[in-house]
Amino acid sequence: MKFHSQHYFVGEQADQTPVPEQFEAGPFRKSRPPEPLRFEVNMVAEAHSKQQKTGTVQVNIPGFSPVTLYCDEQPPVGDDQAPPPLAFFTAGIGFCLMTHMTDILNTRRIEVTSMRLEQRVRFMTTLGTMRELGHRTTGECEMVETHVIIDSPEPAERIQSLLEEAAGSCMAHHAMRNPIPWSTRLVHNGVEIESRDSEGS
Repeated sequence: MKFHSQHYFVGEQADQTPVPEQFEAGPFRKSRPPEPLRFEVNMVAEAHSKQQKTGTVQVNIPGFSPVTLYCDEQPPVGDDQAPPPLAFFTAGIGFCLMTHMTDILNTRRIEVTSMRLEQRVRFMTTLGTMRELGHRTTGECEMVETHVIIDSPEPAERIQSLLEEAAGSCMAHHAMRNPIPWSTRLVHNGVEIESRDSEGS
């Protein structure tokens, strides 16, 4: 898939679902209250020229269409034709919290005149400095700062309860606040040459 220099790309609805080869995507299963709903978000991404990347992603809950997202970096390593990965990451954290807040306030019939979220996520990387000197690069996410600004005729206690419930149910915020299992595999020419996970194996 080629990018065109005169356009800035974010994403579009995909023609087909992502088809992973290294794992089997789990089927969606309905839950019965009080059982929680469990679902997956699966992605298959490809690298193109320079820093251009495309990824097809889909939530496996019925009704969600697959989406192709475009990703790039700034010149000179990229062409600034799409958002960088950390823009998607940061937006995902904020949008996920707002989704839960909107769902809860509608379900609880909480009257809200306006709601805005402002967010700052601070990162650290040695990519542009140590790499040029031949050293290994490192990076960290140092801080997530979220401001929720709500205008509402409701009492302050009810709005505070809204945020507490939303933050407690937001899956993106949970991932940021709690250690979660992770694993990374490296497949070279069809052969697995490395596998790491949070258990240290």
